[in-house]
Amino acid sequence: MIYEIETMTVDRRAMLLAMAIHAGHMRRDGNTPYITHLKDTARRVESFDEKAVAWLHDSIEDNKTTEDSLRLVFPSHIVDAIVVLTKTRQHDYAEYLSRVKENNLARSVKIADMLSNLSDAPTKKQIRKYASGLLFLTMPGSSSSPAANDLA
Repeated sequence: MIYEIETMTVDRRAMLLAMAIHAGHMRRDGNTPYITHLKDTARRVESFDEKAVAWLHDSIEDNKTTEDSLRLVFPSHIVDAIVVLTKTRQHDYAEYLSRVKENNLARSVKIADMLSNLSDAPTKKQIRKYASGLLFLTMPGSSSSPAANDLA
């Protein structure tokens, strides 16, 4: 059955695109398809928009997908959240988390992403990093980013 892209829900479009973008990619262990991480992240959020962002949260950072190409297919608020979730070398991790915290859609997906990563045999360093990040992202009212040594 052929689906018209305009009739698909936004999360279904995102899932199909993520499957194409990440085809053949593996997790750290070298055995687990990367798409399992995206699926796990998407199952941890509730709305169609959150699920769409969850499926695509690594699409720009890890691939040749561009913001402009995503804007051809997805609403601006979804692409905006994906862009916020894209780590760059211009910002350190604390600055990155501060940007994520300001975007509700990005924040809920990042929390799900961190929980997914914690469920996948993390190193002690990753446990410290994600624990500190989760506290920062879930702490109401605080706009000061976590200490850099907590995120190293």
